Amino acid sequence: MSQVLLIEDHQTVRDGLQLALTRQGHTVHAVGTGEQGLERLRTTPSDVVVLDLMLPGMDGFEVCRRIRQLGDLPIIMLTARNDDMDVVAGLEAGADDYVVKPVQARVLEARIRAVLRRTGGDSRRGGDWAGLEQHGALTIDRAALVVSKDGTPVSLAPTELRLLLELSHTPGQVLSRQQLLEAVWEHGYLGDSRLVDACVQRVRAKIEADSSAPVYIQTVRGFGYRFGPL
Repeated sequence: MSQVLLIEDHQTVRDGLQLALTRQGHTVHAVGTGEQGLERLRTTPSDVVVLDLMLPGMDGFEVCRRIRQLGDLPIIMLTARNDDMDVVAGLEAGADDYVVKPVQARVLEARIRAVLRRTGGDSRRGGDWAGLEQHGALTIDRAALVVSKDGTPVSLAPTELRLLLELSHTPGQVLSRQQLLEAVWEHGYLGDSRLVDACVQRVRAKIEADSSAPVYIQTVRGFGYRFGPL
């Protein structure tokens, strides 16, 4: 049973989502402000955070950044509109996924389950994904799900790790944004490339010596990304 922290200031929305997610087997702790959410995280373990961007007081962007500073807890943000600037800012702040309001409970629940599967480790651990790999200064231990650079561990959120594992599995092969959406986010429809692009930027900031001139994750304009070759 997963522990969900829901941070949503609109009481009707908050109560409705709490009831729907509870019926799906989740334990939901619901609060109305970012400050309350951060305090709850200090006292109650959570598996995933569902975070409204438009909060009174401390807004969702700042809450997201502070949660990211604490660790790699998955974050799904709720946005009142499919606004490019809001979505990109939220993803750059560290969110793993987003859902546009009005929220359909079944869609949110599916996103929660997908991000929890990523948190729990890739289903392909072992087999052709197992082993210790060296790519320049980067070491990827697929069995332990640990990445290090020059011997120093790199802290990656679950979605960031999953993206790096997917790309580095086939060095030199170009993967489209849609392929990455389906493999990493499990979005089986024509998805949102902003999820991929923002996650790539976050991973580059952590593994590249110069994220403006990437060596590991390279852009193939008009199509997608490839890992190396170094």
